[in-house]
Amino acid sequence: MENRISRIRKMERSYNRVRRAADALERAKARLEALSADISQLEEYQASGLWRQDFEADERGELPADLCRGVLSEDSLYNLLEEIDKF
Repeated sequence: MENRISRIRKMERSYNRVRRAADALERAKARLEALSADISQLEEYQASGLWRQDFEADERGELPADLCRGVLSEDSLYNLLEEIDKF
């Protein structure tokens, strides 16, 4: 009897952890869906050739030093779009 109770408690803890993670995933999916216009804009930016032009301008030092440029990292935009495509 004690083994059964111990097993059920263990499974309940596992269930609760997975349930919380699944709930968080659903909330994250909803947030991504709400950002669909931003995602489309980023996809178009990457595919249009403008990203490459901006990247090359950065490489030539033509952009202000204080400009945030995470989007121009060689892999960050591609990896982000690939990552969210899994959802």
